[in-house]
Amino acid sequence: MGEDPFAKKADLKKVPTVYDFITNSYLPYVKTYKRSWETDVSLIKNHIMPNFGKQYMDEVSKRDIIQFISRHTLTHKPGSVNRVIIMLRYIFNLSIRWETAGITKNPTAGIPLLEENNKKERYLTGDEANKLIVALQSSQNKMLQYIVPMLILTGARKNEVLTAKWEDFNFEQKIWRIPTSKSGKARHVPISDGVLYLLSGVPRQEGCDYVFANPKTLLPYVSVFSSWNTARTSVGLSDVRMHDLRHSFASFLVNSGRSIYEVQRILGHTQIKTTQRYAHLSQDSLLAAANEISKAIPILMAMPSKVVDVPLLTA
Repeated sequence: MGEDPFAKKADLKKVPTVYDFITNSYLPYVKTYKRSWETDVSLIKNHIMPNFGKQYMDEVSKRDIIQFISRHTLTHKPGSVNRVIIMLRYIFNLSIRWETAGITKNPTAGIPLLEENNKKERYLTGDEANKLIVALQSSQNKMLQYIVPMLILTGARKNEVLTAKWEDFNFEQKIWRIPTSKSGKARHVPISDGVLYLLSGVPRQEGCDYVFANPKTLLPYVSVFSSWNTARTSVGLSDVRMHDLRHSFASFLVNSGRSIYEVQRILGHTQIKTTQRYAHLSQDSLLAAANEISKAIPILMAMPSKVVDVPLLTA
């Protein structure tokens, strides 16, 4: 038939298994830029390898993916299943981009993510934030009274604040440069008047580069959970996680009338969809927005003042 069966057989031998591709290509690549690669290793070890590891890359079909989702949804939440699907999608996209032998299509293509209804949304109100700030004054961890307000005022991630250095702050241009963000790239956060006031009160330790260092070690805190938990519990906010302060920052900005795009830039999100998850509009803001239609169109002025003024039947 004009084909070389030996050459075809040789090409098939070049197709890696899922295990081989992940071990020899995917993981070495993501370790070069992805700070959370250890999370990938956990997903791979517990979910991908047991289900797909022995298969050759070109053998994994859309049917295999769908069957995996069906089995996994019986024991795992939608969010957990989605993380595996997203990783598999990325792995196969990389294999195609790198022209891996035998890989011409992505078996996850066209398979939608599961709807997630288990996301917890918790936003601080102004009063709750004030109660929390007061409680921090009594904390045994004297730096917590600066760390938590810094999180609220900037929307930064906990690790970004804990590892912040004085040299990262340009007070003349009012910019805080975070050298390495979650994406692995530097990002810039505007220094507000509130942040300026806060930083002016932070005690400086001689010979210490870190802004919020542990006074005993002059190094960043490994964990502040114990003191944080004590403070939040003392004012009845035990359900508030430290990451919720970032959510609250976005909520405060949006409810103050700032655009979602401004919030996206400050939070350092690459996709607007990510920012929309954080942005929460209070009922007061929604009500005020709905009332704008009455101001724009004076329709009520043209309507009868009383229901009795409207004839129900015409003669």
